[in-house]
Formats: sequence, C-alpha cells, structure tokens
Amino acid sequence: MHIKKTLLPPDNLKPLYADALKLPFGRTFTDYMFTMEHHRGRGWHDPEIRPYGPIPFDPAANVLHYGQEVFEGMKSYKTDTGVVLMFRPRENAKRFNLSLRRLSMPEVPEEHFLQALCELIRLEERWVPQAVGSSLYIRPAAVSTEAALGVKPAESYLFFIILSPSGPYFAEGFNPVGLWVSDSYTRAAVGGTGEAKTGGNYAGTLLASKIAKDRGFSQVLWLDALEHRYVEEVGAMNIFFVVDGKLVTPKLTGSILQGITRKSILQISSDLGIAAEERSITIDEVVEGIRSGKVTEAFGAGTAAVVSPVGKIGYRDEVHVISEKAGPWSRKLFDTLTGIQYGKLPDKYGWVYRVV
Repeated sequence: MHIKKTLLPPDNLKPLYADALKLPFGRTFTDYMFTMEHHRGRGWHDPEIRPYGPIPFDPAANVLHYGQEVFEGMKSYKTDTGVVLMFRPRENAKRFNLSLRRLSMPEVPEEHFLQALCELIRLEERWVPQAVGSSLYIRPAAVSTEAALGVKPAESYLFFIILSPSGPYFAEGFNPVGLWVSDSYTRAAVGGTGEAKTGGNYAGTLLASKIAKDRGFSQVLWLDALEHRYVEEVGAMNIFFVVDGKLVTPKLTGSILQGITRKSILQISSDLGIAAEERSITIDEVVEGIRSGKVTEAFGAGTAAVVSPVGKIGYRDEVHVISEKAGPWSRKLFDTLTGIQYGKLPDKYGWVYRVV
C-alpha cells in the first residue's frame, strides 16, 4: 500500500507539550492523521497521512443516524534508549476486524492497518513521550459515510487514525477505586454487540456511570443482562478477582470485550506464580468471598490503566471493602506488563512491536 503524505511547513507544526507527565488523557492531538476511504465495488483506496483536522460529514451520513462505527484503543511507548514500541498491535488489528464484521462493515487488511500505524507514528515520533507512565495513545476508527437514510449497511466508509500524547493514568498514585454494582442497567447482552468496540456500547453506560459517581464510586461493575447475577465487566475494562489464591475472570460469552490486556494477564499469570481461570462468577460469590476473606483482591484490566486496583464494591446499599491499598498481585501484574511495554523487562512473549 502506497500512502500519500501531505506535509505541513515546519513553521506550522504545533508546539510540543512542556511536560508529558501533566498531559490529560485525550485532550492533546498531534500534527497529522491517517485516512483511507472505502466504496462498494472499489474497496479501500486513497490512503493518506494529512494534517490533523475536522472531517466533514453530510447530515444524512449513515453513522449519524444508525451508528455504524467501531474503534480501537492502543498505545505507543518510547524506551530509555529512544526506541519506539507498540504493544501487541496485531491483536488490535484482529479485534478491529472482529468489530467491523459485527457491524457489517468492510474489514481492513491487517498489514494495511499495521503499515498505517507505523508510518504515522514514525512521522510523529517527536510526540511519543519518554517519561515513564506517559505514552502516545492511538485511536484507529472507522465510520459509515454514505449520505442516505434507511437502515442498511452503508456503501461508503472512512477509516482514520489519530494520535494523542497522554500522561500517566494514575496521576495521584496506584490507589484502589470503588465500584457500584448496577442490577438494573445493562451494558450488553449475549447476541448483541458487547464484544465489539462500538460507540453505542459506551453511550449506553453513561447514565449508570453518572449514578455510580453520584454515589461516590468510580465505575460501574456490570452484571449479565438475563439474570443480573453474573459479573461481566467494570466500566470500560475487564475484571479480575483473586479468589482462594487463584486469578479468576469472567469467561467470554459474546457480551464481554475480548480485552488484549486481559489476554496478556492470562498468558503471563502462571509464569508469575498464580493460576488463572476463566469462569462464570456471580456477584453473590464475590460478596460472600469478600466477607469470608476468600476474595483478597480485585482489579480492572484495560489499555488505558493496564491494571486498576479495586478497593470496595457497593451492592444493594451495602459497601464491601476488599482493601484500602493495592494488592500484591495487582501491583505485580501492573509492573510486569508496563515493564514489557516500556522495554524495561525482557519480552519473551514476542509482544512488543518496534516502530522506530
């Protein structure tokens, strides 16, 4: 794939951030973006890296009315020696295509996905922070652009990638958060779009998230849609518990996002000395486990936070406290994964992908 590049004069480039450690998430964007169009009968065409800027949409564009849209979340890191890395980008490419298939959108060839990422990041290398904890957040997305009303797959699409340097997720330290269990609102149902990264999944969580915050909790712990008994996800992350010395996470049922951090934790757990299990786990088992001391830790896992320790869970007007500080396995998994991502620990799994 030949990617056209439309470059700015050096004097028109944005000033670089002063302190990467103070960058808020998703507020600063780099000089350039990648775009590529798709039309029925022509396939993907006109790949281009061009100056970052607004994307014009017809008011009748399919995405604005019927929500054909998917995205990914990734990061790029710079090591102490200046090497720029990505973490498991092929997994993101595979999940991106899984989401596209679920939304009846055309898939992006994996090699084109990776090439676009690499060429854009190489051009924007100066934006990749080197400070530990900071990173260049990568947002690939695809939207339907056909200007026509009617519920059907669109005949034209836009694939784009934008970049955003961000500071550490834990700006105030690696501290446990509180979760509120919603037994009335539902994030996703089996047979729906829960395992796809599509905007509608997240829009539907906002009301419950507001209720959780109003009650003094950071995130929502979601239960299954059918019985409201089985734990599924936390906020926009997968959830893990340490139960009787074993790492437990809900099994994938089609309503749970196939997290890449989740997959990585399951792969490295035995090497770190803890057995891992994917199985159904009820909220009653979690609550009783906290009371009895069988549940010693809980944490969310996802791209943004990597590992986010959980200190308490609110369920049916009662707060169940696990711990007021991050547990040893939360810390060990966080340190191991970030160590691999930043090139500070050996990558015996072949996960890091060198960009520059």
